Amino acid sequence: MPILMNLDVMLARRKMRSKELAAHVGITEANLSLLKSGKVKGVRFDTLDAICEALGCQPGDLLEHVADGDPRLDPHSRE
Repeated sequence: MPILMNLDVMLARRKMRSKELAAHVGITEANLSLLKSGKVKGVRFDTLDAICEALGCQPGDLLEHVADGDPRLDPHSRE
């Protein structure tokens, strides 16, 4: 059940920097970077709520279920 995190896309759409979002949410830039890259196993609902509030979006705008083997899951395809 691969889940793709589209946080970088939403940040670009809202013209917001990671540093600004991290400060608003109350997490470190390093942890936000891990979220953006999808290198986390989970996210707390209060963190997700704060991100959605800051970006004016829904959780479904950030998280996407993709099929196994989807090329977007390959970390080398994002470089």
